[in-house]
Amino acid sequence: MSHHPTELCKNNPGSHPAGPLSLVLLALTAVSPALFGQAATTTGNLPRVVIPTSNRPTTPVRPVQPGAGILYPWRQNITATVFWVGEQPTQNNPTPNHKSSWDQEWAINFGGYDNPDPAARIADHNTGDFRPKGFAPRLNPFYIALPYNDVAGWSRHKPEAPKVIPWFARMKPEPGKTVLKGRWVQIYNGKRSCYAQWEDCGPWVTDDWEYVFLGKPPKNGANKSAAIDISPSIRDYLGLQSGQKCHWRFVEAAQVPYGPWKKYGQTAAAAATPGGADPDAQRRYLEYLRKLRDEQYMKKSKSEMENGR
Repeated sequence: MSHHPTELCKNNPGSHPAGPLSLVLLALTAVSPALFGQAATTTGNLPRVVIPTSNRPTTPVRPVQPGAGILYPWRQNITATVFWVGEQPTQNNPTPNHKSSWDQEWAINFGGYDNPDPAARIADHNTGDFRPKGFAPRLNPFYIALPYNDVAGWSRHKPEAPKVIPWFARMKPEPGKTVLKGRWVQIYNGKRSCYAQWEDCGPWVTDDWEYVFLGKPPKNGANKSAAIDISPSIRDYLGLQSGQKCHWRFVEAAQVPYGPWKKYGQTAAAAATPGGADPDAQRRYLEYLRKLRDEQYMKKSKSEMENGR
């Protein structure tokens, strides 16, 4: 984890033309891919960010996630520092990063040491490959840390969490289950924009909800008031070095376009599924399809059912 004490938080179609029911059944057995929204228009004095990342389309479609039309505010001119999975303790950072606040086997689950040395990395804007040379990561190499943890142990959330976290109520988490791990953010540094997932807490503090959710100045005063940790892949994609400033904001999963941040890890497997990597959104989508199927059955005549139509 990042600069802070360890916390324990972790279809045979028939001969008949396909009607509405058939389409629903097909959708239930093989959910169609590529339902992604493009990055939303930014707010304030920041420009509209549209970064082409591949030949795949990123045309906006009707969101499949609740809240996908939400525009979260930017946190502007925030000092970034670079951290990485497997980082060893140093005098300035006494906490090793083989664990995260929510994953006690972070380095193992990632697949190895996310070596930050540029000579040990692949960073190619033409292929969209940003990762360590030694292995293909099993988790998204575009990850960040922000200075807040919503859980206090395994069985409860911090008292302010339900009040300040915008998506807390609709996720309805079990006590002690984080609603922050894996949340998407957009990061912009004046030249490029990328997307990443929140996977750890820091730098330095884990209780700064006023900054993270209300936009107040960061509590941390060290390292030029650093208030976001970025992975080596983010550093390489944006050309953003430790100590430099960036803008960041939360985005919903349905707003995240295809790019290097969906090439590896669990998000890559989920990228072709409506609702992205959010299992609750996938469940709701399948329940919606089942409801449509049942409604179609109720409308069928007796002869149609007997003939298997």
